[in-house]
Amino acid sequence: MFRRRNPLSWAQWAKEQVYPRGGFKRATTYLWHRLRRLPDPPHRIARGVFAGTFVNFPPILGVQVLSALGLAWVMRGNLLAAALATLLSNPVTTPVIAVVSLKMGYWMLGVEADFTLHTVFAAFSAAGHDLWQNFLAIFTKKEAHWDGLIEFWNNIYLPYLVGSIIPGLITSSVLYKLTIPALTAYQALRHRALLKRVAARREAAERDRSK
Repeated sequence: MFRRRNPLSWAQWAKEQVYPRGGFKRATTYLWHRLRRLPDPPHRIARGVFAGTFVNFPPILGVQVLSALGLAWVMRGNLLAAALATLLSNPVTTPVIAVVSLKMGYWMLGVEADFTLHTVFAAFSAAGHDLWQNFLAIFTKKEAHWDGLIEFWNNIYLPYLVGSIIPGLITSSVLYKLTIPALTAYQALRHRALLKRVAARREAAERDRSK
């Protein structure tokens, strides 16, 4: 159902992660097309959308789909809808989510720290350096270093995590509220169209029998 007829190469896949083929409008239309054709009641699909949208906000890169599936299962939502909703996180939306979440987290935690791209990249660099040094320390006589990791946790990760909750809940709730009436209307139209086709086939069959 979700497989491509012509699988993408790794280079094509990487390119589409930055800018989808046909633009973001077409990608959004494709996502909506997949959601509305899921065989489940609107409220279950909407719960899946809520779960998949919410996990786009916390800094849990690499496990978003698993987290979305777990949250959707707890909420008794549609698992496929949850997985599809994680696609809302992309190289365009992620920086916006990060900036909003960090600023919100600084305000909520009362953290006084400079927020510039330089400081963020510096914190990531220092944390990565410490991780590599600590990994080498397991097998060598080098000492483990934690200063960069502690600074990264206090100034980046924890504020990001805490600050992502409110915008995540707001965005997920809005999409949840929009999904239910949209899917309800679509499924009603589709049901009426199906009834018309069935009635037309019955009439055609009756005409054939009467001949």
